[in-house]
Amino acid sequence: MPNPRAFIFTLAIAAAISIASPSWAQQKRAITVGEAKGLPFSDGIVVGNTLHIAGTEGTDESNKLKPGGIGPETQAALENIQKVIKQAGFELGDIVSVTVYLADIKDFPDMNKVYKSVMPDPKPTRATVQVAGLVNNARIEISAIAVKSEK
Repeated sequence: MPNPRAFIFTLAIAAAISIASPSWAQQKRAITVGEAKGLPFSDGIVVGNTLHIAGTEGTDESNKLKPGGIGPETQAALENIQKVIKQAGFELGDIVSVTVYLADIKDFPDMNKVYKSVMPDPKPTRATVQVAGLVNNARIEISAIAVKSEK
């Protein structure tokens, strides 16, 4: 008959090792598509099957805000998020949570119209807040979390 104390000790050691060096820590990788070029953060970080997407403004290829107000900025921000998603090997439908930061809450209906046309069903959870100001005098910034489901 095995020694119960030795068995419990072995389980405790195994648990301590798994806590001290979790497998997710070894799987962390940065995603770079150029949106954060020269800035002290990554466009996205993949940890296991989860992608964390940095706050993204509605900028064009030269990192200038799209002209025309909240509609074009929202469209461009969502397109920039899609670049990160694609680079990471995820799909738009993998997004599970979105945070939208608006410089003016009065832009909510126009932002929502564009957002609704881009995001697939089922729509991710979302929080939308008005902030005192955004970098580059942007009207919108969007961050997201995507989870790749196992098929």
